[in-house]
Amino acid sequence: MRVVAMVSGGKDSCYNMMQCVAEGHEIVALANLHPKDRDELDSFMYQTVGHMGIEILAEAMNLPLYRRETNGQSTQRGKHYVPTDNDEVEDLYDLLNLCKMK
Repeated sequence: MRVVAMVSGGKDSCYNMMQCVAEGHEIVALANLHPKDRDELDSFMYQTVGHMGIEILAEAMNLPLYRRETNGQSTQRGKHYVPTDNDEVEDLYDLLNLCKMK
């Protein structure tokens, strides 16, 4: 299966990519959500520490990198998600949709 790897720049996302390859999947692109104008974001869902090295990771892997800014606000925290403007889940949806179109 062709997959997009969601990477934060940390060891866990690198390990997950290794596991995907070991299971026979092909990583075709990297995706990253990053904060605007700062190094770290107190995100409800996403790790943003290490996002400064993502470009180097993509270059080393010879893969396209797709990025999107996120403000780290999670307005929907209930059991059933409802699409909501300015929610960080929508940032991820938009990022993955961009990857799919490319």
